[in-house]
Amino acid sequence: MPWVFVLIWSTGFIVARYGMPYAPPFGFLSLRFALSALCFGVWIQLARVAWPRERAQWLHLAVTGLFMQSGYLGGVWAAVKAGMGAGTVALIVGLQPVLTALWISGVGNAAEHKVTARQWLGLLLGLAGLALVVGGKLGAGEVTALNLAFGTIGLFSITIGTLYQKRYVAPCDVRSASAIQMLAALAVSLPLALLEHEPIVFHPQLVGALAWSVLVLTLGGSSLLYLLIQRGAATSVTSLLYLVPPCTAAMAWLLFGESFTRAMLAGMLLTVAGVALVTARGTAPPRAAAT
Repeated sequence: MPWVFVLIWSTGFIVARYGMPYAPPFGFLSLRFALSALCFGVWIQLARVAWPRERAQWLHLAVTGLFMQSGYLGGVWAAVKAGMGAGTVALIVGLQPVLTALWISGVGNAAEHKVTARQWLGLLLGLAGLALVVGGKLGAGEVTALNLAFGTIGLFSITIGTLYQKRYVAPCDVRSASAIQMLAALAVSLPLALLEHEPIVFHPQLVGALAWSVLVLTLGGSSLLYLLIQRGAATSVTSLLYLVPPCTAAMAWLLFGESFTRAMLAGMLLTVAGVALVTARGTAPPRAAAT
């Protein structure tokens, strides 16, 4: 399941390349969240899935939706729209595993919440490998105060959302949980979309990007991320995101003929080694009970 998640999540920047020219960020995301909520609703009805019974659970799921959907995706897509390259955005968001580990080390009191020395080594190796992969794509003058702010919002949003879900969201069915998250994200993105002046052009590329975003990235990728966070340790789960930029670079090379250097290949291998150290048995904190 982790490797499937990485492959699915890595297509996000590829989809952005196809769809971004034909829609503003929050207009596209509003369509994505609305259609995703509709798909989950139909799925829930057909499968007769139970909704969370406690109001607090609804609130916690809504908070995670605000951070992990509207905050993270809104920040990343807005940064790309404002001129930041996909590799640069990936590098910024790729700092999440280290940010998560710093938070856990700072506030964790119990032994199971501590980040071990071997995990720290793996995190640093993963960060170094990530820098090798996307470092060559950093363009001079590409980063501005505006798009850097958007990218940072995306980074902090997914980090906070991951930690919040692990701490407050009780195990429940991923379909009803995802539907609540999508509706909460839509409540934030839709008003922002109404402020955007760029029209949405339903070009075939946009339709394809939207279909992939809903059916694969949201119903598949977001659901897998929810399950991984629910069943695993936060540090181990977020370390998997180190693998996303290298996989994205490989996909861009295969699909678009973008450069793929020896340094990038070395970075991919270094990143895989780092993630292996973080997630290896005996080094990661105990896993939460699966539902």
